[in-house]
Amino acid sequence: MTTATKWALAAGVLALALIVALLPRVDDATDPSGARAADDLGAAREAAALQPCPSGSENAADSGELSGVTATCLADGSRVDVGAALSGEPTLVNFWATWCKPCRDELPLLAEYAEQPGAIRVLTVQVESSEREGLDLLAELGVELPGFHDGDGPTGPVRTALRVPRALPASYLVSADGDVRLVTEPRLFTSVQEIRDAVGGAA
Repeated sequence: MTTATKWALAAGVLALALIVALLPRVDDATDPSGARAADDLGAAREAAALQPCPSGSENAADSGELSGVTATCLADGSRVDVGAALSGEPTLVNFWATWCKPCRDELPLLAEYAEQPGAIRVLTVQVESSEREGLDLLAELGVELPGFHDGDGPTGPVRTALRVPRALPASYLVSADGDVRLVTEPRLFTSVQEIRDAVGGAA
């Protein structure tokens, strides 16, 4: 092997090593934060500080229309059987979206109601926007109710099971044995008293 060939090989090895060394820097340039996991919602979940989702019981009775329906828990990203989670205790379930102005007004009222003595469990279901957007809005509003994410598209398993109307917000009363009823009087809560009246004998 000639001296020129040796030098050529050495130069090639050095060039290859330089390319490999620079690759992480190229990646960092596309992600200034250096966070390779762009979908990591840890910080958003921590800021929102949501209450944990109910998990129900393995021995839960049949949960009617929601039996076997799963959704993502906003608090920790786990998948939860919604029917099992809601069984055994009356629950007010509220569907909302980040683009929905009335939802933004209603969510704090639901949180206020949930803190009162004698209130039934309140659970929210975010739809039609990303988990991050939902978590950011809840943190902004200071609403820490437990909640599920039913997908960022026009449909989701929970919405399909309950035939949720496109006009939001929409609230449902789920009885301890799984019976589900859409709250129609009123469709939009404008006071804590209206929520208390709508819940009625379920409390």
